[in-house]
Amino acid sequence: MPHIDLPEGMPGITAGFSFRPETAKPMRELAHVLLHTSGNEGLSSADRELIASFVSSRNDCFFCQTSHSFAAAHLHPEGIDAIDAVCRDYLSAPIPNKLKALLAIAEAVQIDGKRVTKELVEKAKEAGATDTDIHDTVLIAAAFCMYNRYVDGLDTWQPRDTMAYVAMGKRMAEQGYSGEPGPQK
Repeated sequence: MPHIDLPEGMPGITAGFSFRPETAKPMRELAHVLLHTSGNEGLSSADRELIASFVSSRNDCFFCQTSHSFAAAHLHPEGIDAIDAVCRDYLSAPIPNKLKALLAIAEAVQIDGKRVTKELVEKAKEAGATDTDIHDTVLIAAAFCMYNRYVDGLDTWQPRDTMAYVAMGKRMAEQGYSGEPGPQK
């Protein structure tokens, strides 16, 4: 049961967005800029969604982890199994070393931004990460700590049937975050 009177039938962040549309607009715009490659260099949308899912898994935010896992899976050639492997143990997951190094940075940000060290950044650069890749990884990780705490802090409704997230993930992957999603059952 949500802590405040949120609209019924709207899962996770969509309920908070509906409650306060004036704060939803910039939050959606930020997610769109961070997670979609249109206008971005470097990381693919699949990698960006994966970072969002990974951070959300570390924050134990079911809604964000699951929705962004399915968005990443829609974009990733190996699908949901690869995304789940990353969330379980990114160091042994079948992903490039560059992405592993960036996930190490995201993991540090999720715990405490001051844990991002010169050594983590150097390792990412040695693996082929650019300054933009590192910047965007840090910002995605920081933003998803905020989004996760927003969703969980309001105790929003989060469907536990993962199949409810398949269409949501596809829509997010294909259309992004600047639109207005309607109520979902």
